[in-house]
Amino acid sequence: MGTYRVIALDEIEAIPGPGTLTWRPVRAALGLRAFGTNAYTAAQAGEDVVEPHTEDEHEELYFVFRGAARFTLDGETVDAPAGTYVFLPDPKVHRHAVALEPATTVMSFGGPPAFEPSPWEWYFRAGPLYRTEPERAREILDDGLREHPDSPGMRYERACLAAIMGERDDALRRLREAIELRADLVERARVDDDFASLRDDPEFRELVGEAAD
Repeated sequence: MGTYRVIALDEIEAIPGPGTLTWRPVRAALGLRAFGTNAYTAAQAGEDVVEPHTEDEHEELYFVFRGAARFTLDGETVDAPAGTYVFLPDPKVHRHAVALEPATTVMSFGGPPAFEPSPWEWYFRAGPLYRTEPERAREILDDGLREHPDSPGMRYERACLAAIMGERDDALRRLREAIELRADLVERARVDDDFASLRDDPEFRELVGEAAD
């Protein structure tokens, strides 16, 4: 296998079934091992596009790729036009979907809940809020720190927010912790505008290796 694969959905072999579905075995075509993924197409409105079933242990995510589908989830119906995600963290939920339009295609993604999200998910969400909604940014970063207490990036971003909010001591403490975990963050801190309020602070200058005037 090469270093990457590029393939259009309609280039993947179309296999009849189960039932009225057309199955495209996306995972098998790509040799994917991180999670299961497949695509299902109903030729006509009213036909199944997700067969009635439950899962044994996997979380499952559906994405309506084109057309529109009506999901029935433990007896409750939800209409899902193209571009809609339907997430089922509980494998015991009975799920079924029928096409509302011809050629409706639904993609499925599933696997055991073993994935560990990267710290960047939290600080990418929080970053745009540092100056507009700092309290909300704090909540997001603190949640990230609970998940990743030893992440230098999380500690660094929390230091940035503290500096923006005028919390000098907290900013310096968190920045020091981040640098202890990853020394090259010193270079970033020297030029980071988030630390503008500390630029002339002797303790900050010492921490980032700048000589005092």
